[in-house]
Amino acid sequence: MTASNLAWVVIILALVAANLPFLSNRLFFLRAMAVPKSLAWRLLELVILYFLVGAFALALERSIGRVAPQGWEFYAVTGCLFLTLAFPGFVYRYLYKRRQAL
Repeated sequence: MTASNLAWVVIILALVAANLPFLSNRLFFLRAMAVPKSLAWRLLELVILYFLVGAFALALERSIGRVAPQGWEFYAVTGCLFLTLAFPGFVYRYLYKRRQAL
């Protein structure tokens, strides 16, 4: 795969991972919780998934060559991008009005 294709893989993975916390009441889609998941749990999952996607991207970058140095600006921008990618899941969970069954 070329570097461009790997970048698209990381972007699509980030889009999926950013929306996962909002799609289920299970913790990381694995463990059922006794009470519905709160927003705090979902944000904690979001942060953990951000670092997992970042680790995957770092491993891909290392596999194709030299790793570029990153400062705090890189993490600020990618964190904001990850939050932006999570917006559809947030809207679906908290803002979308579901119709009541008749």
